[in-house]
Amino acid sequence: MDLLGKPLVVLLSILTVSLPATTYFCWLRVKGPRLTRVGTRVLLIVGCQLAAVMLVAAVVNDYGNFYASWSEVAGSSVGTPGASQPQPDGVRTAPRSDQSAVQVLPDPGWSSPSQWSTRGRVIAVRIQGARSALRGTATVWLPPQYFQPAQAHRSFPASEVFGGYPGSEKGLLNTMKYPQHLLDEMSAHRAGPMVLVMQRPAVTFPRDTECTDVPDGPQALTYFAQDVPAAISRSFRVRSTGWGAMGYSTGGYCAAKIAMLHSDVIPAAVALSGYFHAVSDRSTGDLWGGSPVLRQLNDLEWRMAHLPAPPVSLFVAGSRTERGPDGFRDTQRFLSLVRLPTHVRTMILPSGGHNFASWAQEMGPGLDWLSARLDADPMNPDRTALARP
Repeated sequence: MDLLGKPLVVLLSILTVSLPATTYFCWLRVKGPRLTRVGTRVLLIVGCQLAAVMLVAAVVNDYGNFYASWSEVAGSSVGTPGASQPQPDGVRTAPRSDQSAVQVLPDPGWSSPSQWSTRGRVIAVRIQGARSALRGTATVWLPPQYFQPAQAHRSFPASEVFGGYPGSEKGLLNTMKYPQHLLDEMSAHRAGPMVLVMQRPAVTFPRDTECTDVPDGPQALTYFAQDVPAAISRSFRVRSTGWGAMGYSTGGYCAAKIAMLHSDVIPAAVALSGYFHAVSDRSTGDLWGGSPVLRQLNDLEWRMAHLPAPPVSLFVAGSRTERGPDGFRDTQRFLSLVRLPTHVRTMILPSGGHNFASWAQEMGPGLDWLSARLDADPMNPDRTALARP
């Protein structure tokens, strides 16, 4: 049974209701020696509690799409090999083996071929990074214009979109609904078409690398900043540079970090409730090989205070009531350090938490702003998307 979806929730709901009823019915009917009766009753109580806990976990996971499969819950890496699929329409022939490559995975069925020119298309892919030697998955959304004959030779702007940790691509597609939000903004003429490459920030899941090139470990920053744009631009009609990045929570940190450290490829980023300092906890392990220098170089506040400011544009969103080390105070501290040639636009909500409801309010303006930064078409450089104030 799939981890996501109603069948598991319904099954656990039935168990949560039926097990207490079974316990009540069997409590005085348990026979045998005293030890056997006590043990049986304990097992019945534990079963009731376990069913209730699993139901809550399944509902929360189904809402947030944190884990997409049972193998992820067990800690299996997403980089396991899979069977090759035929290249669908809109995907170029695979590159040479010495280049970052894209392998198409089974169609997630987000839209039918008849809807591609009006709703766009979602393609699930596995990306093999040539520089990082890492392999991860992504969900690529191609806008409707990608399939319109009048724009058959256009190279589209693209943006990497990250969730939080643990997160999943399905969460970005089905819970955050990034493609639908961008379609709405495009319909309102506040944003232009761009390709969305939706990913979880932990390419080596379950380890949270914080988009870091770990000494003698996974080169996650290289994968996201170089391998992914190179692979996608070779397989789709997408520009190889001038990308954007966008994310919430850990994904917001990754988006800002990738832009600040690789502005030659990704000069614009949107951070929704992101943080700007280096994080180390049980899920990350040692990301810097014990080096305080490497830790500082991965701390965006330290970089802004002690190194030349990078030529990037950032959209920073959050709320005044977000607490904790990753909340509003951290955002204020980073903003106080920003100097030219770094440009920052802010969107600070008067209230809100570290949750989907707040991010849903910030996504539209963030997509508009990002589109305006990326929508300078080389064939028509005077064209600029209108971002709402």
